[in-house]
Amino acid sequence: MEDYRVIADEIVAAIVEGRLRPGEQLPTQRAFARRRGIAGSTAGRVYRELVRRGLVVGEVGRGTFVRAGHDRPGARVPLAEPAGAPVDLELNYPVVPGQSALLATGLAPVLRADALDAALRPVGATGTAAAREACAVLASGSGCTGRDTPDQGGDAGDGPAWRATADDVLFAANGRQAIAAALAALVPPGQRLGVEALTYPVVKAVAQRLGITLVPLPVDESGLLPDALAAVHRATPLRALYLQPRLQNPLGVTLAPERREALVAELRRLDLPLVEDAIWSFLRPGIPPLAALAPERTILVDSLSKRLAPGLTTGFAVVPAALRASVTAALHSGGWTPSGFALEAAVRWITDGTLGTVEAAKRADATERQLLARHHLAGRTLRSDPCSYYVWWELPAPWRAETFVAAATREGIAVTPGAAFAVDGRATPSAVRVGLASPPLPVLAEALDTLARVARSAPEELLDPTA
Repeated sequence: MEDYRVIADEIVAAIVEGRLRPGEQLPTQRAFARRRGIAGSTAGRVYRELVRRGLVVGEVGRGTFVRAGHDRPGARVPLAEPAGAPVDLELNYPVVPGQSALLATGLAPVLRADALDAALRPVGATGTAAAREACAVLASGSGCTGRDTPDQGGDAGDGPAWRATADDVLFAANGRQAIAAALAALVPPGQRLGVEALTYPVVKAVAQRLGITLVPLPVDESGLLPDALAAVHRATPLRALYLQPRLQNPLGVTLAPERREALVAELRRLDLPLVEDAIWSFLRPGIPPLAALAPERTILVDSLSKRLAPGLTTGFAVVPAALRASVTAALHSGGWTPSGFALEAAVRWITDGTLGTVEAAKRADATERQLLARHHLAGRTLRSDPCSYYVWWELPAPWRAETFVAAATREGIAVTPGAAFAVDGRATPSAVRVGLASPPLPVLAEALDTLARVARSAPEELLDPTA
């Protein structure tokens, strides 16, 4: 009997050599089994292996297709590195005019010889007292100097007033490492983590490295469905839940107030801990985190990379006392502790108001870019929030995500296929996420116009090399 991995390797070679092109459909498993003279179960294992390697995606009711954007097996984790296309609408790097000058002014005191000496000393997961206090204020949803942040359309009165405790704050070198440490502390290898059916790709990569099984949970326009969470947990218990309650990536959904309360009640009833990802929450201030409703079971994770700049990667987590030791151990064992210099710079920018100024500018910038997207992609099926830096675009027939990504790449534009976010690789949406943050506004407008033109064309017109 022929080994399914040998057959999978042959298909991989065909993809790498270009004999199977991005967007090309593979035969049905039954037809493939007949063609190769193998059992249907073996064909199924071949296709699952190709999905596992990230080279094909399955679309419900459509079939299995070669993925776009992979030159070789395992070449790139989606959203892990810059796309390399001239116009990057895949990664979101928001930087506003005048930001560098503001940061330089705030950084000047750190560069004095006495301050620099202290900043260059190593720090552990607990950071410094000043950093813990500053980030506790930040995590609580207040302004950077303790003032209330103006409401931006959220439900400011939703949930109790909450103030994170400085002693509960731990630090990582970046937000991704803070997420990894939280997951490592809560979910042993081989155990199950509940996530939204479309989730942050980094969480998929972290879970794979930690040996954690992701379990997709359904959502609707108000967010994660508590009843579905309970049903999944009853069938095979979960160890924890990972969630983005505000501006969920990629759909832009923010949990409705009644959904927040119902979800927290379900978590308490099931006795499940929560990892709350607040990376984009600064774009939707005025809404308390879920940690305000369930502080005893929530690890709140945040970072300065989106708030300030991608190279400023200090991450932090607000951790309940009962979990603090295990998260601290995970941070140290993973080598994920922060840089003392980055931490000291962050404290300066938070406390002197620089961070608040940059955040306000980015909220205005995100709103302007959303209006631009709505104008240039008018008539398209879009899901997003007016405050977010990304748009989820459900593609028109006959386009599929992989063929559209390939066509956009030929136009010099990188967008992200829905498969990058799908937890179940056998059922991926015919959609792409368009990141709005990185290019200048005129470049963004032109790129959106180009994508609209691509969507109006037939796939074969743009992808046929003889056309």
